[in-house]
Amino acid sequence: MPQADEPDAGLRKPGGPLRRGWTTGACATAATKAALTALLTGKFPDPVSITLPKGEQPAFALAKENLGVNFAEAAIVKDAGDDPDITHGAMICVRVESSDEGVIFAAGEGVGTVTLEGLPLPVGQASINPVPRKLMTDVVQELCAQHNVSPDFKITVSIPGGEALAQKTWNPRLGIKGGLSILGTTGIVHPFSCSSWIHSIHRGIDVARAAGINHVLGATGSTSEDAAVKIYGFETIAQLDMGDFAGGLLKYLREHPIEKITIAGGFAKMVKLAQGAVDLHSARSQVDMNFLAVLTEKTAAQPHLNQNFKDRILNANTAAQVLELTRANGIDLTAPIAERARKTALDVLRGAPVDLEIMIVDRKGNVLHQTGFSRP
Repeated sequence: MPQADEPDAGLRKPGGPLRRGWTTGACATAATKAALTALLTGKFPDPVSITLPKGEQPAFALAKENLGVNFAEAAIVKDAGDDPDITHGAMICVRVESSDEGVIFAAGEGVGTVTLEGLPLPVGQASINPVPRKLMTDVVQELCAQHNVSPDFKITVSIPGGEALAQKTWNPRLGIKGGLSILGTTGIVHPFSCSSWIHSIHRGIDVARAAGINHVLGATGSTSEDAAVKIYGFETIAQLDMGDFAGGLLKYLREHPIEKITIAGGFAKMVKLAQGAVDLHSARSQVDMNFLAVLTEKTAAQPHLNQNFKDRILNANTAAQVLELTRANGIDLTAPIAERARKTALDVLRGAPVDLEIMIVDRKGNVLHQTGFSRP
């Protein structure tokens, strides 16, 4: 999760065209095809090609192959392209062996197991998402039809080191224990895509709803998250890792409501929300100093500010600088910013039965303003 309430400091995009990569689901599917082919023919295809949901046919080199008695194993090193993916370089291993129950899936080393309701898989299942399961099942059925054998195989997916990597993901909060998830809806990782983060926010809401939680937290980062947890004592699964994606969170809540949400963040992020932005990343929204100058004049006790003071606001480098300047002159911008941010968020919710408050937190974790809820 990004550190809260600091200037955005994401990974730099490399120069030139960005290279796309492959999901863990695509890698697991290719490894499944290689292992099952070896089990049926005695030979591993290398490279091994698969067909993705939109028709692409990438080829994957094998990093490991092992053919035993009644089982075969193959592995592929995940290439996430130019995306800063936590699983880039991880080895996705698949063991295929006979079963008498059709195609079944199991979690090996470093792949998590579902322990909470609300995810698209039942509790107790390996965290191999539905689309990768279908891709692997289709591969098994196709190969078995070609070789005139029954499609009864157990597929165990492993990711060495995956349990440690999973601590840097949403999985612990979602109740996925023991490792990573096998993910992907298209099989393709698009560089610097926001979709996976927003997908995780959605799954977090699903888990919270299934657990009957009626008050959740969306924070821009760890400092604001810690401050809100200190006040409300949010349990882990109530803490939605919103980051910069306020819009992604609010739009999903609009269709899948939870009774109450606290949105907590630093002053600059909440200024952007107050301006009407719902993507709070520095590359996609900026603080408007003129907005702050006009708001300062409306908020100040005196009817008009002198031009020199306005100019200092207009020429400020950061929102934090404006906050410091106005506070030093007895002007509190946090309350009107929080109220405007709340209005933006409520506008996105479009009347959904979700009560919402805004909390502005400074870099030391102090709560500067809290709107409270409209309902007690």
